[in-house]
Amino acid sequence: MKKLIFVLLATVFVYACNSSKTASSDTDERLENLKANDTVKIANDEIEYEIIIIEPGFNFWLASRAKQRGYYSQTYLENRNYQYVIEWNQRVTQPQRFDSSLYELQIDYQPGIDYGYEVNYMLYNYFIYFQLTYKQRLGAFVPRI
Repeated sequence: MKKLIFVLLATVFVYACNSSKTASSDTDERLENLKANDTVKIANDEIEYEIIIIEPGFNFWLASRAKQRGYYSQTYLENRNYQYVIEWNQRVTQPQRFDSSLYELQIDYQPGIDYGYEVNYMLYNYFIYFQLTYKQRLGAFVPRI
């Protein structure tokens, strides 16, 4: 069985987060719980592809700041992901020019394959999160939410 694994592992600086707010609603409590979970895995045996994102803070960012599912079309996500993947993979192969702790592994993303909406959504949002968090620019588009 063919599996395509996207492993995006970025070493993150440890930072202190000081919060004086208490969770006053179920939504706030759910967002706080997401902070503790550092791994996102989307697997679909039907299409035989999966994406694994190991990044502290990504779950929380995805739930609190990213555009909701359905906001972007799958075609839009596929086009942006393809452009971001090309730039990402070029940076992986140039560790003398780009921080190898940020760009560790290449991503095997091929434009002719239908990965499904969920995989494209998660990958796109990771690229936006990555660019905003690490002040990187992976192409001509300004990363924004």
